Amino acid sequence: MPPPPSDASHSSAQGKVALVTGAGRGIGRAIAEALAAAGFTVVVNYASSEQAASEVVAAIEAAGGQAWSHRADVADEVQVEAMVRAVLEREGRIDVLVNNAGITRDGLLMRMKTADWQSVIDLNLTGVFLCTRAVSKPMLKARSGRIINITSVVALMGNAGQANYSAAKAGLLGLTRSNAAEFASRGVTVNAVAPGFIESDMTAELDKEPILAAIPLGRMGSAAEVAGAVRFLAADPAAAYITGQVLQVDGGMVMR
Repeated sequence: MPPPPSDASHSSAQGKVALVTGAGRGIGRAIAEALAAAGFTVVVNYASSEQAASEVVAAIEAAGGQAWSHRADVADEVQVEAMVRAVLEREGRIDVLVNNAGITRDGLLMRMKTADWQSVIDLNLTGVFLCTRAVSKPMLKARSGRIINITSVVALMGNAGQANYSAAKAGLLGLTRSNAAEFASRGVTVNAVAPGFIESDMTAELDKEPILAAIPLGRMGSAAEVAGAVRFLAADPAAAYITGQVLQVDGGMVMR
């Protein structure tokens, strides 16, 4: 019997380190587990729930992977710089950054509180800037690295009641392309993944009929499907020539 096919992305990721922000639950957890399965040592960033982050680390280790957690609010410059220093001191390198942490504070614009606007911009957009700036120094020095920003299809189409979230996620598109242009000469790629409607606690309460009618594939996506796209961009040697791009994982909902 012939041996099973080797996993090229797994072998290429052995000994490498991935930092995933907001990795305690949902899409972030799925990304952390997928990158660990690819061979990365995964740093599970979280802001509030130490228990959730510990559960992710335990699940990764139970599956034979390597992970540890670090608490930091990515909207806080001091905490971000300390987190990156901690990873470099412990692991000596950061090969992949996945900017996934995010929040929503939905509401119609005319009623939106300034604090709700600002908190979403601070975490979802400024937080990505802070994390990217912090990891860019070691990546550019190493002349290697992959950065993946988790945006959303609302960045492309807008969404009533989500002016703050849509603006932040749209800002990530410009940030992704600008950083890709800046970092390319040093071998660091920067891409974005834009999920559509993904099965989660948040979408469980939505009226699914009109949503499904707008999705050509006729179903919501899964966190694992988003994580698969991230794993490809982060770990697969075939993705080495891809930078400045937005990969939509949305069942065909937004075609451009």
